[in-house]
Amino acid sequence: MIKETGKVISIDTDGIWVETIQRSACQSCAAEKGCGQSLIAKATGKTTSIRALADNNDLKSLKVDDQVVIGIPENVVVTGTLLTYFLPLLLMIIGVLISSKLFVNDSFVAVGALAGLVCGGLLVRLHSHLNRINTDVQPTILEWSCPSHHRINTTTL
Repeated sequence: MIKETGKVISIDTDGIWVETIQRSACQSCAAEKGCGQSLIAKATGKTTSIRALADNNDLKSLKVDDQVVIGIPENVVVTGTLLTYFLPLLLMIIGVLISSKLFVNDSFVAVGALAGLVCGGLLVRLHSHLNRINTDVQPTILEWSCPSHHRINTTTL
């Protein structure tokens, strides 16, 4: 489970928006010292907003500015990365192969490549939309505390 601590910035009907500073992945990475991403994050203090799912009891208890720990399984990160990057490229290559068999002109092959890439992007977007409330693939709240750092609730996995 990858865990990240952040601050609640907004509460929706089915989840919360959490602002985090990206550090946990960089601290566990072997290339931390030589990575440009790590240096930029340290220099700019770049924050990211992440939507995390919460049940109704959590939503009633949480308030803006509460500190939360969100978590997501490691396999979701790997499969999500493969889906996001590999599927559009695979469909682009398939588009090139199909259009090169059907047409001799290179401009049609380029259109086939672009069509495959766009179809792959649309499939990734559809998958994301269909899984927006799936707790198996979305970040979830593991624990939270008040801004005064007094713990209210802890969920153990």
